[in-house]
Amino acid sequence: MNEQQKKNQRLIIVIFSMTIIPFLIAWGLKENPGLVKGTTNQGQLVVPPITIAQQDVSGFDTFSANNIKELQGHWLIANVIPNEGCNEVCLEALLKTKQLRLMLNKELPRTRRVVIIYKEPKDDIAAEWWLKDTILWRLNRLEDSESKALYSSLLHEENKLAASLVDKLIENENKDMALNSDLIRIKLSVEVIQKIAQINKKPVQDGMLFLIDPLGNLMMQYEPGFNTYKVKEDLMHLLRISQIG
Repeated sequence: MNEQQKKNQRLIIVIFSMTIIPFLIAWGLKENPGLVKGTTNQGQLVVPPITIAQQDVSGFDTFSANNIKELQGHWLIANVIPNEGCNEVCLEALLKTKQLRLMLNKELPRTRRVVIIYKEPKDDIAAEWWLKDTILWRLNRLEDSESKALYSSLLHEENKLAASLVDKLIENENKDMALNSDLIRIKLSVEVIQKIAQINKKPVQDGMLFLIDPLGNLMMQYEPGFNTYKVKEDLMHLLRISQIG
């Protein structure tokens, strides 16, 4: 066998592995539910997985379009904003995934954090969401009663962030660095959105969460109010049994 034939053989093996691995993971979890410990907050395994091709994904804004290649080859922790607004359940879900990713420790580089936007909000409304994603995270780490009260108030979408408050919270830090977000905002094709809707035969709700593997397969979904620690357990199991991403 010459060198070219060996290369062709290796290519065939790689292509076959890319198509069969996600189904083996899904089948393994289905046949061995103990791998995902059962609780009221356990995610729902999507069998067969919904495949999201690269052409099904586009950046919601300039930042996301410029960084969309960051999603390739990574496990995606995907929030969803299905409506024109992002209420307190929606905002808290965004903050939970920020916490979740940090809890992964050495496995953090294998993941990326994204939000799937169904409807086109006005630019100023969307900008407020991303700003709150950063500022509310800072507030939530403070222990004083004033900060906690302010955090609870700002979870409501109608309560806007004043520029003076933002300046106070970041103090002498570089503003661009302090307000930098790791959240990549994406839109999906109509075909994929329809497939997702068929999982539960009902519309996607504010605060839902998806786990998507590095090959673009939507593997698991979680209802609003998901438990961050339980999602971590599920994701760590997936990361351990997977050799991709």
